[in-house]
Amino acid sequence: MAEINLKTADYSAQKVDKKKGVRNMLPEEQPREKLMKYGPDVLTDSELLAILLRSGTQGMNVMEVSRALLEKSGSLHKLARHDWEEIGGIKGIGKVKAITLVAVFELARRINQDSEDEKIFFLYPEQVYSYFGPMLRDNHKEVFIVGHLNSAKQLTGYDRISIGGANATVVDPNEVLRRAIINRAHNIMLVHNHPSGNPRPSSADVQLTKRIIGGAKMLGIDVADHIIVAGYEWTSFKKLGIIG
Repeated sequence: MAEINLKTADYSAQKVDKKKGVRNMLPEEQPREKLMKYGPDVLTDSELLAILLRSGTQGMNVMEVSRALLEKSGSLHKLARHDWEEIGGIKGIGKVKAITLVAVFELARRINQDSEDEKIFFLYPEQVYSYFGPMLRDNHKEVFIVGHLNSAKQLTGYDRISIGGANATVVDPNEVLRRAIINRAHNIMLVHNHPSGNPRPSSADVQLTKRIIGGAKMLGIDVADHIIVAGYEWTSFKKLGIIG
């Protein structure tokens, strides 16, 4: 990702007087004090980012840096898709701030998942997306996951089989089935993401799924479904008729 000079960012109406640092703002205007007095829900995205970033850079206070970050990335959602190297490459951020942001984004994704203490059942594709969607929808690399289910289709665990690039990942059907045997799965749920945002399965997706189904059948394991996560959209192979 090319270095972005935040000093040249145009944030017009949101611009803060550069002579006015955050410490010189009125107490009710400072993000931390505002949160303590009114609660986190009244803060803007840039104010919440400012609390995480803690400090600005030469010629820019932390509020200006956080506003410029959001403008250059397009939105908080798009910012969350970057890895720490990309965020750290933006002028005014650096390694420590970038790692802090990526850690917070990952925590948010994990919070969005159901509690590990709850019993998770995959009876409908919507339930699969609800569980794996937060984990995969912002990932800019293609990730292939196999979920292990018991005879009641309760999730007993899952494995990341492979992590690829932006357009594809290499999946070995034998490894998928080996993990299923190790985990004593009666059923398996296949899940992967399309960072492109296109939820339609490719011909390679279909061929891979059929190969896994064929191998699983010989082992007495049922492939319950294959879900493609594409941002806030998803596709079910079962609904498409690819899996019977």
